[in-house]
Amino acid sequence: MLPTTLRSSRVLRNEITASLVVFLVAMPLCVGVAVASGVPAELGLITGIVGGLVTGLLPGSSLQVSGPAAGLTVLVYEAVQTYGLSTLGAIVLAAGLLQLLLGALRMGRWFRAISVAVVEGMLAGIGLTIIAGQLYAMADATAPGSGMAKLAGLPGLLLDSTGSAAALAALGVGAGTVALLAGWAHLPERVRKVPAPLAAVALATGASFLLDLPVARLDVQGLLGAVQPPGIGDVARLAEIGVLGTVLAFALISSAESLFSAAAVDRMHDGPRTDYDKELMAQGTGNTVCGLLGALPMTAVIVRSATNVQAGAQTKASRVLHGLWILLFAAAFPAALGIIPLAALAGVLVHAGWKLMPVKQLRPLWRRHRGEALILVLTATAVVVLNLFEGVLLGLVLAVIKTAWETSHIQIEVDETEEAADANGRPVRVALAGHATFLRLPQMLDTLEKLPRDRPVQLDLTGLRHLDHACHTALMNWVERHNQASLDMVSVGDARS
Repeated sequence: MLPTTLRSSRVLRNEITASLVVFLVAMPLCVGVAVASGVPAELGLITGIVGGLVTGLLPGSSLQVSGPAAGLTVLVYEAVQTYGLSTLGAIVLAAGLLQLLLGALRMGRWFRAISVAVVEGMLAGIGLTIIAGQLYAMADATAPGSGMAKLAGLPGLLLDSTGSAAALAALGVGAGTVALLAGWAHLPERVRKVPAPLAAVALATGASFLLDLPVARLDVQGLLGAVQPPGIGDVARLAEIGVLGTVLAFALISSAESLFSAAAVDRMHDGPRTDYDKELMAQGTGNTVCGLLGALPMTAVIVRSATNVQAGAQTKASRVLHGLWILLFAAAFPAALGIIPLAALAGVLVHAGWKLMPVKQLRPLWRRHRGEALILVLTATAVVVLNLFEGVLLGLVLAVIKTAWETSHIQIEVDETEEAADANGRPVRVALAGHATFLRLPQMLDTLEKLPRDRPVQLDLTGLRHLDHACHTALMNWVERHNQASLDMVSVGDARS
């Protein structure tokens, strides 16, 4: 056993090293997510700082890292465009308070019951929308508002870009960033010790600076000037139905993403497991603070969390320190961020959007569980065509319908020997097994109607695991009527003979 002092010193060195690695990954993502969300870059940095210095100190999951997430960019962009930047803080504040309430009610564990197909469909739809939107940013162009408009406008964007030297230069920077990120895993291990997003943005920035390319660059001001606490008027807008729907979407989606991330992180290490209710309250506290500062909403982010674990972190210290490094860098070197091309940040988000799409998992899922695959595709399509909130609601409804249909599976067995025998008064035995619900009632009644009319029917319900009231009433009434009719037929036959 190592002496306690030596062991503590080694752990501290590991935590500092891990925090620096996470910081280098988080910086370009914080800025890129803010730009893609249609808000000043400083707000992404503020959320990253709160994710480290506030949420990082709280109990829940000890190793996952919180900050602005690519998965919420579409929803934040829509909220800012619809209600204005000043109302964003009030929405995030209310979402954080709702998360705190859900955590206090011990609802954290229930988020794990959300269909995986719905979550993956949501992320796929977000990923596709991010890719479509950021392709415009890669060409230094303004993207249309809706997801379908973004997709429909891509051919025109390509044609317009071919006639503009500035657009082609920006596309080259963005495409080079995406290519470097995609191929980073195939480079030598010594090279891969540098975080891929940092290397890609640094190389794109260096190339555009040395070649003096005419590309748009990041505009970063001081952090204090970006802080805009919500006013009374902004808080009053929380009474609007549309704003309340956005609050609900922020709270539910960010909670689900954070808790799914926690489950994934738990599988990556042997340390303490996540307390989901405490983690939900930690995320709620972070979002409450972000809302008071007028910043972006936060979630636990799997990219940063996985980086934290892989870098050797063992305690909360690494994620707290990463927030400190973001604060020090943004306060001391804001001008360094001003030379980053927007096309490079767009390239980082295009790659992040692609990673949100479960392309490799879709084919095996279709082979094994076609219903789940269909829900995934329909949810993703609805997110793109409609919006994030309505798309997720549609996915949840489809998942509930699918589950209800599957759990109502019924097996009907008719004793063929007795059915084929001469009509001698012996009843036809019909055994039911499985779940008898009103969804399968038409199937059961159709089968019963095909039985011989001149013989009584005996129902065996012992194999049923569930029998709802509607089914029980309908089946008993049918058997009573059928048996009475068969008895009358036998009586008439006997009288004639």
